[in-house]
Amino acid sequence: MLQELERLEPFRAEVRAWLAANLPADWQQKMLGAEEDDHVAFQKWWFQKLMEGGYGAPHWPKEWGGSGFSFAEQIVLYEEIARAGAPRLILYFIALHHVPGTLLHWGTEEQRRRHLPAVLSGDEIWCQGFSEPNAGSDLASLRTRAEKRGDHYVVNGQKTWSSNAHHARYCLLLARTDPAASKTKGISYFILDLQTPGVTLRPIKQMTGASHFNELFLDDVVIPAENLIGPENGGWAVAQSTLSSERGLSVLELAERMRQGFKLLLADARAPKDGGRVPYEDDEIRRGLVGIYSRIEALRLLVNNQLTSVLKGEAVGVEPSIIKLYYSDLLRDFTELGVSIGGIDAQYLQAVLMGGANETGYWMQDYLYSWAWTISGGSSEIQRNIIAERGLKLPREPQAKAA
Repeated sequence: MLQELERLEPFRAEVRAWLAANLPADWQQKMLGAEEDDHVAFQKWWFQKLMEGGYGAPHWPKEWGGSGFSFAEQIVLYEEIARAGAPRLILYFIALHHVPGTLLHWGTEEQRRRHLPAVLSGDEIWCQGFSEPNAGSDLASLRTRAEKRGDHYVVNGQKTWSSNAHHARYCLLLARTDPAASKTKGISYFILDLQTPGVTLRPIKQMTGASHFNELFLDDVVIPAENLIGPENGGWAVAQSTLSSERGLSVLELAERMRQGFKLLLADARAPKDGGRVPYEDDEIRRGLVGIYSRIEALRLLVNNQLTSVLKGEAVGVEPSIIKLYYSDLLRDFTELGVSIGGIDAQYLQAVLMGGANETGYWMQDYLYSWAWTISGGSSEIQRNIIAERGLKLPREPQAKAA
């Protein structure tokens, strides 16, 4: 992989120069404490800047308005975006990754033409309606029901943890269309217009003070049959395409951002605190810093090994689960060390930096949010099960017999 990336040094220089010319140096300071509407407006502005530069949809095919970059070019781009400390496009994550990952493989031509150009224009923000109160990690146990009635479906149920649903217009929705079928066989996949009568959103207050997630209530919601993606009762296979689309280069960007975040952690440790205390002079703090740095480098090696396999066209096994689990634990310990270094001053909870990294230097905010990573994208418990069953070939624990 190293040789492939060295060949792209001119492209790397081009990206770096574009970021230097277009990324506002003070964007984080302006967003700190800003109203949510200001965060949303900034996300939209930054997305349009990236599109103008040709970097907004690097993984999309050219025929659908993307850059059509090679996998190696995407690696370079995401590395430079992370190193520059540019905003993460959280508001558009589902639209840019899950929507094309789903529609390009399973959608109809009409669905693609209706939605894909609108995503790249910035007009359509999407959310995901997969998890339910009793079907999060065990997604196949979902209970939201869709009944076919002529040329439409009537949907009733509840979804939860829908990121940015309060800003979205459309939702990728899973619902059960055949309750008599086995868990994964009776599920269908839909496009839901969130402005449809019967849809109710309720933001979920997080311990950080933000309301990034939402509950979604569906009461006799009518979805046209033309909004079905893939075959009826075949939604489980479609969902696997959706989920696999997020397990690519995003983890590379997160690993690089963590490496940049370590610079903030080290600088904070060397800065005098109240009373003249310098945390870096404490042996325990130094041991903690060495441990975190070593784990960050190990994470980068894990990511590089996976990307090398992808570049070679080799099949990827449980590596994404290993990396996701490793990153979640590391992020929690990383930010907890930041709180310890900062002392009392680090206890103050700052406003959310929408689109920032997960290591912003506002350590209490970062630490509290780090726990979300042990759940989102597949909980740590689920990742351990995948590693055990698919990687180590361990048998499943037998179900306890009913008394």
